[in-house]
Amino acid sequence: MSSSGVRVIALIAAYNEERFIAGCLEHLIAHGLNVYLIDNDSTDRTVEFAEPYLGRGLIGIEAIPRDGVYRWQSILRRKEELADELDADWFVHLDPDEIRLPPRPGITLADALSEAGESGYNAVNFSEFTFLPTREHPDHDHADFQQTMRWYYPYKTGTPHGLKAWKRPTGRSRSRLGWSPRRNRAELAWSGGHRIRFRGMRVCPQSFPMRHYLFLSIPHAIEKYVERRYDPTELRKGWHQWRARIGVDDIRLPSEIELRAYESDWTFDWSNPRSTHYVAQPSFEAGQLLGA
Repeated sequence: MSSSGVRVIALIAAYNEERFIAGCLEHLIAHGLNVYLIDNDSTDRTVEFAEPYLGRGLIGIEAIPRDGVYRWQSILRRKEELADELDADWFVHLDPDEIRLPPRPGITLADALSEAGESGYNAVNFSEFTFLPTREHPDHDHADFQQTMRWYYPYKTGTPHGLKAWKRPTGRSRSRLGWSPRRNRAELAWSGGHRIRFRGMRVCPQSFPMRHYLFLSIPHAIEKYVERRYDPTELRKGWHQWRARIGVDDIRLPSEIELRAYESDWTFDWSNPRSTHYVAQPSFEAGQLLGA
């Protein structure tokens, strides 16, 4: 719980995220958040690494079965249910490879969300800063990746790009027939998890920063994206995009001169954000294949 008494719960879904899960939990708990973990039948040590945090900020772990196919919509629907059921003032939707931050130093993320609520806002957008391995330093697949992988670019696909924190909605839902007795529930699945929506939403004008670590090495990218099977129904909706199309020979690592050097969480350069990820662009020059 935040120092202001506001209870914030982070809703995390994970599949084979043993590289990220402990650091993600430690960061969120240090920032005053409680965490609820949905595990999508991981075959690595994700759950094993998460379990020591039960009772120390991690309030629950549940399993969603996996039939060999990544079904994102059902996970988002479950997050919607949890946000309606769990006792909290604010919720944050995130993945284990994301580090969500307050907008300034000297304050926790929970207290920053509390401040936003006190100012009359009930939703917060996050500005994404994407971190990648580079051709000069292609391998960061180790526990200290946050200390060694320090090159990034700002990423934005629309406005808002990452509307993923919200205060529990109040009131009832409105339909064409008038007011419904159903509670005004926040919805995630409609946007593929990119933007929350609910009646009476008031977005904080200040976006909070977020570090996003797409992958830590070429082998990790192959494991995380190339070897994953996606739900055909979701692909027909246009979900997953480059993640579902990328092949081994498409994984391009940028040079450090193409990126920006990370200095601190408070000095990110947001100018000229990219609208596509580097790895979403097939590489045809032999020198760019697989970071060669």
